[in-house]
Amino acid sequence: MKIQIIGWMCATALLSSCHIYKSYERPEVQTAGVYRDTVSVNDTLVSDTANFGNLPWKEVFRDARLQALIEQGLAENISMQTALLRVEQAKAGLLAARLAFAPSLALTPNASVNSFDGSKAIQTYSLPASASWEIDLFGNLMNGAKGAKAGLLESDAYRQAVQTQVIANIANSYYTLLMLDKQLEITEKTATTWGEQVRAMKALKNLGMTNEATVAQSEAYYYQVQASLPEIHRQIRETENALSLLLGQTPQRIDRATLEEQEMPDTFSAGVPLQLLSNRPDVRQAEMALASAYYATNQARSAFYPKITLSGSAGWTNSAGGMIVNPAKFLASAVGSLTQPLFAKGQNIARLKISKAQQEEARLAFEHSILNAGTEVSNALFKYKAAGEKRTQREMQIQSLRSAVDKTKQLMQLSSSNYLEVLTAQQSLLSAELSGVKDSFDQIQSVVSLYQALGGGRGESNFK
Repeated sequence: MKIQIIGWMCATALLSSCHIYKSYERPEVQTAGVYRDTVSVNDTLVSDTANFGNLPWKEVFRDARLQALIEQGLAENISMQTALLRVEQAKAGLLAARLAFAPSLALTPNASVNSFDGSKAIQTYSLPASASWEIDLFGNLMNGAKGAKAGLLESDAYRQAVQTQVIANIANSYYTLLMLDKQLEITEKTATTWGEQVRAMKALKNLGMTNEATVAQSEAYYYQVQASLPEIHRQIRETENALSLLLGQTPQRIDRATLEEQEMPDTFSAGVPLQLLSNRPDVRQAEMALASAYYATNQARSAFYPKITLSGSAGWTNSAGGMIVNPAKFLASAVGSLTQPLFAKGQNIARLKISKAQQEEARLAFEHSILNAGTEVSNALFKYKAAGEKRTQREMQIQSLRSAVDKTKQLMQLSSSNYLEVLTAQQSLLSAELSGVKDSFDQIQSVVSLYQALGGGRGESNFK
């Protein structure tokens, strides 16, 4: 008896060394310095327990109209609905994997009528119920269930990744509309002002105080400004249509606020690099894909070990050998079987090699997702810093150009400056004002990008 116990212990230790019973463990990955700070001397982000990506999305996007659009998108977006269906499929797969531990039951009633050489027909019947149960001694079913659980977590992480993407896309489209609205306002105001200037120049020409060339130059600039208006209207229409698609609705006008009304957070902390592993849904999705591949490899290993199955049947029959028994009698049977694979045409070996290769592929994808996350955080941090600096310089440029326009107009009235200088200054001012609006948009967009890069808006996982 002691020898048998020692034998089972050795067998268990051997199987454990082959990973059949081991649970998935996260591989060693480089997370320190995975993304770069924008100001520190050693160019490595200083650790901070706070994380901008942990804020609820309503605390980041405070515009009530935008919040309503995001809520609509999360409910109606086609990609979100597809992601939810993937979660449901994974839940069904996990349920099937767990039920594999239970015995299978079947009811197989049958009846027959037999007659030999014109003799009296013999009627027989049976009402048996059969059951079979696989004893999971070598971890095949266990690894299947764990793999299915990892698949469910992977699907849920995918849903969260889609959610962060939907929120970011809706926010970016909304802010794009606000930027275009402001550019349209500036351009229309410039066109109105310059139209009045053209009429004034024509009046001066009639009085002999200017020439035909000056009037032609002013008209050409007026038409140039007017020609830019249809392009802005086109961009607004296309952006509204794209946003409507994100919201799961037919193309229509989008109710919105103004660019000046937007309030965005202005201080950020990216958090310690390790948080990328738990916050970024795409990183978690990649890790769960690795876990699923790990358990698939364990299943492939378990195929080399015996398969033990218990089966039995019980029921009623009126057939007992060569005689007819009425009433029916109770019938029961039980069978135990062990199947040890010896030669399966190389299928088990090939399956294990494929599983190992797929596991290594999943590990590389997991490492790449971490590096990609760090790159996106680094880019978003620097984009916000650069956008702020550019916006500050642009505001100074606009102030200088407005002063230049006023002064050239005054000089022209004193005949010390020609009209071409006024025209040039006005063109530069319009270009700078439009660029200033784009700079404001870029700074807001960098906040959205950083929030998404840190896993913001993902919501809570529904499964642990």
